[in-house]
Amino acid sequence: MLRLNVTELSAELSRGAFSSVELVRACLERIQRRNPSLNAFISICEESALAEAAAADAARAAGDSKPLLGIPLAHKDIFCTRGLATTCGSRMLRDFVPPYDAGVVERLRGAGAVLIGKTNMDEFAMGSSNETSFFGPARNPHDPGRVPGGSSGGSAAAVAGGLCPMATGTDTGGSIRQPASFCGITGFKPSYGRVSRWGMIAFASSLDQAGTLTRSAADAALMMRAMAGLDPRDSTSVDRPVEDYASELERPLRGLRVGVPAPHFAEGLSPGVERGIRAALAELEKAGAELIDIDLPNNHLSVPAYYVVAPAEASANLSRYDGVRYGHRCENPVDLDDLYTRSRSEGFGDEVKRRILVGTYALSAGYYDAYYRKAQRIRRLIRRDFTEAFTKVDVIAGPTSPHVAFPHGAKADPVEMYLEDIFTIAVNLAGLPGISVPAGFEDGLPFGLQIIGPDFGEARLLNVAHQFQQLTDWHRRLPADAAGEAS
Repeated sequence: MLRLNVTELSAELSRGAFSSVELVRACLERIQRRNPSLNAFISICEESALAEAAAADAARAAGDSKPLLGIPLAHKDIFCTRGLATTCGSRMLRDFVPPYDAGVVERLRGAGAVLIGKTNMDEFAMGSSNETSFFGPARNPHDPGRVPGGSSGGSAAAVAGGLCPMATGTDTGGSIRQPASFCGITGFKPSYGRVSRWGMIAFASSLDQAGTLTRSAADAALMMRAMAGLDPRDSTSVDRPVEDYASELERPLRGLRVGVPAPHFAEGLSPGVERGIRAALAELEKAGAELIDIDLPNNHLSVPAYYVVAPAEASANLSRYDGVRYGHRCENPVDLDDLYTRSRSEGFGDEVKRRILVGTYALSAGYYDAYYRKAQRIRRLIRRDFTEAFTKVDVIAGPTSPHVAFPHGAKADPVEMYLEDIFTIAVNLAGLPGISVPAGFEDGLPFGLQIIGPDFGEARLLNVAHQFQQLTDWHRRLPADAAGEAS
């Protein structure tokens, strides 16, 4: 049963092939075997998961037919969960137990999903490899010597490794799509404001967005139906009707206009990845889509703009962790200044400190106009480029990442690590939806095709991704261990 995706599990549960308790127990047993080598989970809630599964079985027997009822789910450890530690992968929040559920957690719980644990992540979502976690790096199920991507690497590793069929993630500059590419699964980032950010611990408030990590676009559609919608507690949440994403999946691709941005096929793209992405685009063309060359003239400015805007917002958001109200507090401070300094120095890791320093500098008197204001102007130019492109095309497609997953420790230079998000960051700066779907392998490691849509174009994006997955089987090529699972 662990070979099945969410859509298939929902159908099998409905016909009584197995119970939710049996499914959850199988996931927990696999976590016990595989998590020591993958380090995908920070915490596991076995007792409550089995109780929720039993309740789901009873609800199904009473006639409840919600698609996600009784299906195991993992949450990235950035979403507040009532009574369960929420660490953000940081020593700062190692002992933080929220008294409430995040909006996303509430909605998925209401849809009947069974929470089995919280997944590993780069500290405060700052990283592209899951190597900045206080709890140690998560590992790629295709090759444990390589990274799963970040910052939602634990969620990606858990789904790809067959530890759970679906997981949540957050995407600030590519943190759902890049790990999905590295782990060979489907990672979906909706439009900014489509999914509630309430109870999702903030990194960069104008960029962060919750999304899904699953094996297929059809699975993402089921999750999105539960997650999307207005949340009055979130001032960035958009009051817009939620589409029935699953009902749009079978729409044919004939007549679809696909923009192919030249900047995404420039120097730095792995030859094997480029061949695979061009082959994926050819599949869309064979299905009736039209490929149209487009230019995104300010795309090359997305990385420098992002690494001013995001650290600036992180500096403001993380100022609350001072050792006074909650979070890590140093031992025996001699005065208030010592309390602040040592609590923050001990509580935060190197990458978080680096971004706080950069952001504080960019916001400081005399530098605000030179850095932060200029970065915001560039951001508007990037969004304008996308707006103009979408007058000519329906979606934009290209590589998710320049290459496949790299070995642990291979990107010691922070600037080199920042360039990992070169194809994904612009989507966040513009607030658009994006999805990464498996599109091939290079040297035995998967890579993804990124598809980008206009504002609130989630239904069409999921439709294109689903149709591509009907034409190919890359999304069904699991890691050797997960594919060989007999249950």
